[in-house]
Amino acid sequence: MGMGRPREFDADVALDRAMEVFWRHGYEGATIAQLTEAMGINPPSLYACFGNKEGLLKAALDRYTKLRGAWMDEVVSAPTAREVAERMLMGIAEKQTDPANPPGCLLVQGGIATGAGSENVPFELAARRAQNEEQLRERFVRAKAEGDLKDTSDPAALARYVSAVSVGMGVMASSGSDREALRQVADVAVQAVEAQSERDQAVNSLSGRPPNVR
Repeated sequence: MGMGRPREFDADVALDRAMEVFWRHGYEGATIAQLTEAMGINPPSLYACFGNKEGLLKAALDRYTKLRGAWMDEVVSAPTAREVAERMLMGIAEKQTDPANPPGCLLVQGGIATGAGSENVPFELAARRAQNEEQLRERFVRAKAEGDLKDTSDPAALARYVSAVSVGMGVMASSGSDREALRQVADVAVQAVEAQSERDQAVNSLSGRPPNVR
């Protein structure tokens, strides 16, 4: 019998299970024993496939960002900047309080309590969050060019704001906040984005209604 050991597991299923362990326990809190048990493999197989624990995290993050990327494509396809923010933040309120998933966001939870030997992990997670922020920025740049946002609006700052709110909502969810609490935060943030909308100002002007009064 040869020395090589063929892969006997579904890589996507194994990564989904590893993702959940990192999501629930953070990088530092997730042990090799927990990861291998969840994935249905032994430690030598983990090291052979992923190099080390950090390599496994990166592979799990690749899987997570691929799944999240499909959702972000739907978010930025919304017809207005306001609806982009609403679709993203209300979606987060739903997803991060769904009992079928761990609470909060892997891109936040994964970096909790990282210590010596895992200095790269927070930067890896930050880089993934930055990808989402850049996607928002590009969408808000287009919204401004289309006249959906005011000439005085700053697409980069607006994207940074929505991204920061999303991270804060993840922290709230992981700390036990319920869906309604997250929706309230999302609603205030959506109103802030709407205040930057030329379309909203034009509707208010025609109706005689003060901006953002409901």
